[in-house]
Amino acid sequence: MENLLRRLFGGTHPLDVGEEDGTRWRNRPASPLAVPEPVHPKVLAIVHHPIIKAKGGLKAQQAYGWNDPDKLAAGYIADIAEVSGGYARFEIVERIEVDGFPLKADGFRYTDETFHRAWMSRQFHQPDGVDYLALVREFKLIERVNADQIDEVWLLGFPYCGYYESIMAGPGAFWCNAPPLHGTESAKKRFVIMGFNYERGVGEMLEDLGHRAESILAEVFADTRGEANLWERFTRYDKTHPGKAECGNVHFAPNSLRDYDWGNPRRVLSRCDTWYQFPDLSGDPRMVDCTEWGGGDIRAHHKWWFAHFPHFVGQADGISWNWWEYVIDPNRVAR
Repeated sequence: MENLLRRLFGGTHPLDVGEEDGTRWRNRPASPLAVPEPVHPKVLAIVHHPIIKAKGGLKAQQAYGWNDPDKLAAGYIADIAEVSGGYARFEIVERIEVDGFPLKADGFRYTDETFHRAWMSRQFHQPDGVDYLALVREFKLIERVNADQIDEVWLLGFPYCGYYESIMAGPGAFWCNAPPLHGTESAKKRFVIMGFNYERGVGEMLEDLGHRAESILAEVFADTRGEANLWERFTRYDKTHPGKAECGNVHFAPNSLRDYDWGNPRRVLSRCDTWYQFPDLSGDPRMVDCTEWGGGDIRAHHKWWFAHFPHFVGQADGISWNWWEYVIDPNRVAR
């Protein structure tokens, strides 16, 4: 991993060159601003990986042809390190593999037999949502957080595990693409529980993080009005702000006309490049289309979008110029 990071971040700016995934990240001069020291958030990875007897005793991933959760996690970690300018370097400090199924909020739990029948018939138990407090107790999440063993949790499961994409726990937890997890106030700090589906890919994992970022940064800028609300400016797209697009949001690229419309060839004016010059946002717009962010590829778009986040030392009006500071550590958000 260290050699990979040296290769990724050996130049004056890690995002000055184009990416092999088809994303056109435009060249830009090195910023005169200092970049923050990297952080290494500690992750507990819980992999629900039951053995399916009806499929010859194979683990679920092999039984149904899903993706390797460990390879997905490695790709996700590398992508975040890259697009955050080397700031956010997650470390999985403990991995727990579970031969079983998480408990649902109504007390139901699949067995390998009942899940296999459900998967073959596509008739799944409802309500689908997992019992988060049962997970908190089973894996002693609050105890681990309070002992400073972990900073967040990644649940790696399969379809119909019932996870939210993200949920925040701890004292003062707030909306994080899901309601705050009440019953966890005894933790010494806030922490996020991510829910990843290893039927899907790294792009979907980045989408989960994107919605986490949207929730947290909306909270950071909640009391800021007008043009001073830089998060509102950052997320503008042409459909809602004709001729005044900037970077858009997770679902809408600057030129998108509907959700997930990342492959739209329509050309629109956008000031996305201006964010490379942060905090000077006075630059001119230019015409952009989907070739900028991978021509419709989910992973490429999300990397392009994240790469525009400010990640510098400094602050204005009490808000850090390093937005990743908040996305990675919700305890940095004033409440």
